[in-house]
Amino acid sequence: MSTDFQDIARRVIATEVDGLRQLSEGLDDSFDRAVETLLKAKGRVVVSGMGKSGHIGRKIAATLASTGTPAQFVHPAEASHGDLGMMAQGDVALVLSNSGETPELADLVAYTRRFAIPLIGVASRAESTLLKQSDVALVLPQAEEACNTGIVPTTSTTMTLALGDALAVALMEHRKFTPAHFREFHPGGKLGARLSKVRDLMHSDLPIVPSGTAMGEALLSMSQKGFGVVGVTDAQGRLRGIITDGDLRRNMEGLLSLTVDQVMTADPRTIGPDALAEEAVALMTLPSPRITCLFVVDPAGNGRAEGLLHIHDCLRAGLG
Repeated sequence: MSTDFQDIARRVIATEVDGLRQLSEGLDDSFDRAVETLLKAKGRVVVSGMGKSGHIGRKIAATLASTGTPAQFVHPAEASHGDLGMMAQGDVALVLSNSGETPELADLVAYTRRFAIPLIGVASRAESTLLKQSDVALVLPQAEEACNTGIVPTTSTTMTLALGDALAVALMEHRKFTPAHFREFHPGGKLGARLSKVRDLMHSDLPIVPSGTAMGEALLSMSQKGFGVVGVTDAQGRLRGIITDGDLRRNMEGLLSLTVDQVMTADPRTIGPDALAEEAVALMTLPSPRITCLFVVDPAGNGRAEGLLHIHDCLRAGLG
């Protein structure tokens, strides 16, 4: 029985892949004009669609908004009852309808025509009302739906979703949208954590003592700051070494008679403030030895420590 289900799954996927191939091969200069229209928008991209097209439209709007193109979804039925006020001159409408004849879209389309709001239509019939009314018509290929009845939106919605992704990526690449920009729109969750920079998580109240400091004073600094480490700096304030719990254990005999220079581990691992926090986790979890803290040293700052990053800070942010 499970083999039959797998066969169905493979047939569905193969059918949708073929639809995507047709979509790719059928792209023409109307796609370029759609991207150019979106780039010229001074306001927002207003995405709309009914039913399954509406669900796809919500995702396209979310993708656009998270990649540097302000966008929102407007439900066509709600648009007819006041939400048309969400659209204004300077906006661009991106309207989705497989048939191009969805009646609920009529008021929204008429509104764009009345107020000269550029309209990009997406449908599978070039002669449909939606595409005839559109300033830019994106025609989906007449690809077979993946269900054996040919009536359930499957391949058509997959193609529409892919077309929306293509528009979003074309826009973000043209605008040179970077991972740093992406993180501004994704401060939460695993993705936001992976794009966090060290400076976003580091502590600036540092446990640091100068070279030559007696270990008794260094232990006091270690205890006050609560990181379990203390950094040792030279006369110019450059980080020379670090003292950890492991260094203390290795020097227990006569510890208080020693100076920090005799106990510290010289040239410790450090990281720059603009490095990704994920890189810091990788450095701290190297097998020889694993450490729990990294001093943050700006390569352009003459070796001065600017911060301290603890592995717990990274774990709280969702890394590791």
